[in-house]
Amino acid sequence: MQMVSIALRGAMETEPCSEDHENSEVEPTEPEVRDATSEFADKDGITKLPCGPAEMYQEPCEKQQAETESCAEESKTTEIKSPSNPEGETAETECKERRKLKKTNSWKMVRFQDPSTDDEVLERDSSSESLFPEYATEEWTSSTFEELFVKEDWQDITDDRLLRKKVLECGGPCALQPTWGQGVTVKMQCVLEDRTVVEKDSKLVFVIGEGDVNQALEECVISMQKGEITLLLADSQFAYGLLGREPDIPAWAPLLYQLQLLDFSDKPDPLTLPVADRIRIGNQKRERGNFHFQREEYSMAARAYCMALDVLTTRSRDGNDDGAEAEEEEVCEYRVKCLNNLAASQLKLEQFEEALHTSRDVLALEPNNVKALFRVGKLLSDMAEYKEAMEVLKKALKLEPATKAIHVELSKLVKRQSGGKETQEWRPKPAEVLGENIAPFLIPSKKKPPGMSWKLILGALVVALGSLVTSVILTARN
Repeated sequence: MQMVSIALRGAMETEPCSEDHENSEVEPTEPEVRDATSEFADKDGITKLPCGPAEMYQEPCEKQQAETESCAEESKTTEIKSPSNPEGETAETECKERRKLKKTNSWKMVRFQDPSTDDEVLERDSSSESLFPEYATEEWTSSTFEELFVKEDWQDITDDRLLRKKVLECGGPCALQPTWGQGVTVKMQCVLEDRTVVEKDSKLVFVIGEGDVNQALEECVISMQKGEITLLLADSQFAYGLLGREPDIPAWAPLLYQLQLLDFSDKPDPLTLPVADRIRIGNQKRERGNFHFQREEYSMAARAYCMALDVLTTRSRDGNDDGAEAEEEEVCEYRVKCLNNLAASQLKLEQFEEALHTSRDVLALEPNNVKALFRVGKLLSDMAEYKEAMEVLKKALKLEPATKAIHVELSKLVKRQSGGKETQEWRPKPAEVLGENIAPFLIPSKKKPPGMSWKLILGALVVALGSLVTSVILTARN
């Protein structure tokens, strides 16, 4: 299945923002293990996700960077062209000047598809022309969104009239409609009310119901026939809502789409696909999870990571795994990233038992994963499993002795074991003195109960004695 993503900005970690260790498709720099409940996810986990409905994830950082750089040069303005009209040429020209369509950084697409068709599609998408030049209607070029939300010739997709469409060209007389769970291919372009183009894709592929695109596109496509061309007006709550989508879609911005349903078919069984395709699709799902995690939509992020894990496997439906050994290591690496990110999402949702189970799944694949060790140790400590927590955290400390968060968590654990008495203070030590016993890392407190200093008492005695001697001498003289 071909997948497409809008590259909005630079890279994001591969994993949701918090796994700081592995190397993901957009990783930050060297990770530092943080508090498990606030950790984003695998450091190789999340860079800044290319956000966007059509933004169904980006390729590895290197390729993405190259493509976004090439797109950066294309920041010119474009306008939607309407069919030529000799009589109204002047009026149309004036209208076009008023309603220019400005290109944004999200114009260019990063694609996941067959190499044989890649060049051709990229060439079409980089064009400054409208994808529907023959349908430059008044609604598309100049009407205000407020007018469109109340027009009588538009159909309501939802009862609240916040998602509406107008059919420009119907499908065939016997054309079918897609159903939930099917994969669809659509041609689409999207503008803000000032006609700034924020999305454009001549061949967007997604699965209805899997959260690959925003709710507006899913709700509309499921109501369309094959071949149908339609206008879709979406209130912000069906698009990007309060957060918008940086850098091109502001908060609470309604969107106007032009769509054509090109094709649809049943979603293929992942276990029948080549392993390379599973890795590609799994990474797209994982990066979509990163997008939701950054927006603090943790339930949707967890759902995306679970779908990615379902795809990221070398197991086949027929049981024939021949030739999968070469990809086994790569699949394992991506599964670790997904699991770490899933654990981070579960912690945000306060699903602590599930997060512990997920982190242990990481350790089954990668026993020395510091992020997972830290999470397991912290969760066990919170559950009063002090002995096991100590062993896990000491292992994490051996792997990364300079990480402050591990020291802090061990200090908390020692305090809990001692009944909460603040008699010890934690201080990091060099790796060479690290042993099985954590005692060398504990520095006894030098504080003593307050009392009167012996020096002060001695001084007072000397002063008193001197005063006594002086008074005796003066009395004798008198």
